[in-house]
Amino acid sequence: MSLETLAWLFTLGVLLHNAEEALLLPRRPLRLGPWRARAAPREFALAALIFSLLLLGLTWQALRAGAGSAWAYAYAGCVFAMLVNVLLPHGLGTLLLRRYLPGTATALLLNLPLGLFFLRRALAKGFVQAATLRWAAPLMALLVLASLPVMFAAGRLILKHAGRKRLTP
Repeated sequence: MSLETLAWLFTLGVLLHNAEEALLLPRRPLRLGPWRARAAPREFALAALIFSLLLLGLTWQALRAGAGSAWAYAYAGCVFAMLVNVLLPHGLGTLLLRRYLPGTATALLLNLPLGLFFLRRALAKGFVQAATLRWAAPLMALLVLASLPVMFAAGRLILKHAGRKRLTP
């Protein structure tokens, strides 16, 4: 399987993962033990849509720019971030809370194997170099994490704007 095909399959897996999360979230704000979700379900769904669109663009740009490009490392770092997401919150959260967290199935069945396969193949084919990926992947994971509140805020803004539009003739 080509690296390009693998990248698009991984991206498709993340899109399905985001859809699973958005569709299976309860209709009220989440309460997971002592933790509270930082976004209501509709805001989360919009944030997942924004992330999905950004990931589609990143995948396209990384494959277009090619091996060794900053885009290649950004994409590989995003793959790494989604692998971390398999463990936290999905895997560990499901175990600790003893209940299914939306997104766990697609995280384990799609994101984990496709992400690991992509990174292994990307390193073997020279798409990214291990020495650079060692610092670029955690950096990208932190950037993805830091962007979540921004995406949630964008979701709130879209909902607020959409609500105003419906009220005006």
